[in-house]
Amino acid sequence: MILTDTHTHQYYEKDAEKLKELMQRCLDNKVERLFLPNVDSESISLIQNLVKEYPENCFAMLGLHPCDVKVNYREELDTISAAIASTKIYAIGEIGIDLYWDTTTLEFQKKAFYEQIGWAKDLDLPIVIHCREAFDEVYEILLAEKDEKLRGIFHCFSGTIEQAKKIVDLGFYLGIGGVVTYKKSGLDKVVEEISLNNIVLETDTPYLTPVPYRGKPNESSYLIYVAQKIADIKQISIEEVAAITTENSKIIFNT
Repeated sequence: MILTDTHTHQYYEKDAEKLKELMQRCLDNKVERLFLPNVDSESISLIQNLVKEYPENCFAMLGLHPCDVKVNYREELDTISAAIASTKIYAIGEIGIDLYWDTTTLEFQKKAFYEQIGWAKDLDLPIVIHCREAFDEVYEILLAEKDEKLRGIFHCFSGTIEQAKKIVDLGFYLGIGGVVTYKKSGLDKVVEEISLNNIVLETDTPYLTPVPYRGKPNESSYLIYVAQKIADIKQISIEEVAAITTENSKIIFNT
C-alpha cells in the first residue's frame, strides 16, 4: 500500500531532527509520496531542501499563494518564475483566490491567478488551486481558461455537492483532507456522491488535522486517517482507497 499526500507544507518544520522524525512516521504509515506546494519566495528554498533530502518521496510545486499576493506581487512572481527555471516541479501551486482574510487584493489575486495558469499551460503542468470564500470567482476564471491543457487539483475542497460536480466536470480532481473526518463538515456526503476516480488525498500539514488528532499540529503521516475515513464512507478497503487515489496522483503529476 502506498499513500500519496498531494498537498503538505511539511517543510515548515525547520528543526532537522524533528523533520527527520516526521518523515519517518510518514514512511511507517505508508505515506511514501509527498507533494510540496509553495506559498511565497521565502518557502522556495525550504521545499528544495526537503526534495534534495528525500528525492524518492518529496516532489516540488511552485506558485504564489493568494494570501501572499500583495502590492509587491509582481516581484514575488518574478522570483518564483526564476526558480521554476532551475527547479524540477510537478505543478504550479498553490495558486488561486482567498477572500476570507482580505478582499481588498481581489484584483491583484485575479491577475496573479491568470498569469500562473499561463505558466502551467506553457509548461504543460497541472495547477493546484487554493480557494476560500471565493468559489464563484475561481470558477469564473477556470471557465474562461478552460482548454485541453487546463487541469489539476481543487485543494482542500469543502464545498457543496453541486460545486464538487462543477469541478469534476472541468476535469479537476478534489483534494480531500482532514475536514472529511469532522462530524459536522458535511464533506462525507460529498465523498459519497463523487467517484473515487475524481479524488486525491491530502493533509495540508500543519493545518486541518484529522480526527483523532484534531486540535494539534497536522503531519503527513496522519493521511492514513483521511484514507480510512474515505474507505469507511465508500465501504471499501483502505488499500483500495490508497491504490486509486495514488494512481490519480500519478495521472495528475505525471509521476
